[in-house]
Amino acid sequence: MGIAIYPGSFDPVTLGHLNIIKRGAEIFDRLIVCVMVNSEKVGLFTPAERVELLRRVTAELPNVEVDASQGLLADYARKRKAHVLVKGLRAVSDYESEIQMAMINSKLYSRLDTVFLYTSPKYAYLSSTVVKEMARYGADLSDFVPREIIRDVQAKFYEKNREG
Repeated sequence: MGIAIYPGSFDPVTLGHLNIIKRGAEIFDRLIVCVMVNSEKVGLFTPAERVELLRRVTAELPNVEVDASQGLLADYARKRKAHVLVKGLRAVSDYESEIQMAMINSKLYSRLDTVFLYTSPKYAYLSSTVVKEMARYGADLSDFVPREIIRDVQAKFYEKNREG
């Protein structure tokens, strides 16, 4: 079914993200998971660290590629010859902002469509922001982030606590 891009900040990648990645990989011939830089957010992990974490958790998915971009998503999609964006939706409130972005991306690159995948109900409450808040207080993260990166998230907060 061609090439699709699943963009996001993935700071850090959650089990909800991984659920969308696995499902997208089943639908498309190739899924590019692209770490996008949000200029309005200060990241916990650098973009390069996020790419490395994503590569680790998707290592067993042969048609998944992990990349990063600091530019416009529509330009990145054109450059990668992708015609579909995959976006995960947790709630109706996500839909409003996501549909607006889908229309903007389509305006910037007319051959670009957006496919929305609803998040599995068991992850509907989950976000990277929630994960960071729980990690800040030392909560058990095993139901929230892939096991391969739990120590990385915990270590990042240990590092931050030592510095500040």
